[in-house]
Amino acid sequence: MNVQNITDLLVSLFVVVVPVIGGFVTKHVLANKKVVSLLQTAEPLAKTGVVLAEQAGVTEYLTSEAKKSKAVAYVLAELKKLGFTTADETTVANVVEKQFAESKQAIEAAYPQKTAQQVDAQAKAAALRQAQADLATAQAKVTSLTQAQ
Repeated sequence: MNVQNITDLLVSLFVVVVPVIGGFVTKHVLANKKVVSLLQTAEPLAKTGVVLAEQAGVTEYLTSEAKKSKAVAYVLAELKKLGFTTADETTVANVVEKQFAESKQAIEAAYPQKTAQQVDAQAKAAALRQAQADLATAQAKVTSLTQAQ
């Protein structure tokens, strides 16, 4: 098995397990209206946070954990603006993961992610362009000095 197959297997298992855990937690949480309000508010914010994090991954290489952190930070900031001062980061992280799992295929199709190899290739290309520009400048200087003699 290669790494891609293992990753796909883990994501598939995660997609199956999250709703089951979510259903169990939802039963126990419904008694607390503030938590229900928080979850209802966090769901659309998490969807937006996931999309924004995935968009960031189009232009720069970001690990899955970095994207998750961006999405969680966005949701926590927005919840704070809405008056939820004691939002639990773990709860928000779970909501973000659930949103990603639910919209994984659509998000990955819409926002192809930049890989580490692409970032490396871009850096090498930029270094090559700079070296070529430096070479052209040096050749022009040699030519001007040669003609001055």
